[in-house]
Amino acid sequence: MNTTPSRLRRRAAAATAVAAVAALGLAACGDEGDSGATSAPPPATASVPATVPAGEHNQADVTFAQGMIPHHRQAILMSEMAQTHASSDEVKALAAKIKKAQDPEIATMTGWLKAWGEKVPTGMDGMDGMDGGDHDGSGMPGMMDNQRMDQLRGASGTGFDTMFLTMMIEHHEGAVEMAKTEKTEGAYGPAKTLADDIITAQTAEIAQMKTMLGKS
Repeated sequence: MNTTPSRLRRRAAAATAVAAVAALGLAACGDEGDSGATSAPPPATASVPATVPAGEHNQADVTFAQGMIPHHRQAILMSEMAQTHASSDEVKALAAKIKKAQDPEIATMTGWLKAWGEKVPTGMDGMDGMDGGDHDGSGMPGMMDNQRMDQLRGASGTGFDTMFLTMMIEHHEGAVEMAKTEKTEGAYGPAKTLADDIITAQTAEIAQMKTMLGKS
């Protein structure tokens, strides 16, 4: 077959075009291989609000713990009296239940105060050992003053049972009030959870004690 000069020129031009396309393809592959070094950084993701640190607390949490510790101590003292003064086995059983629940709660709140560098009440009035004052604890909701505690201590039999239930209802109502304040004003998660537990448990015990007293 005869090959004219024009055909040779067309073949040469086509070969040149193919070579150029191949060169562009190799360059593109090379760019892809280096994309990690030259590509723009991925768009920033939306920021996620930080969770509240487990140790964060406020003054309401401190007040709750410093008040509830002596409040619990008085309830435990009243419950211990019931074991030797009460005539009703039901009263004794309830008193034992109260003591069993509140002892570990005192330990828990004491741990919080120590961790926060706050003072731990040493008496039963929420202030003893903290400001040097002479208090009887009657300023806290539901707390019995010294006179009423002496009256309970001097009672026995069915008279004690009635006095114990009447006073403990009042005492529990005060604790529920304090716990509701903590739930509203506190910031420390575990303290708010404990407050919720106190509300639930002591509200149920108030209903039980009213029934035991023959109240509606």
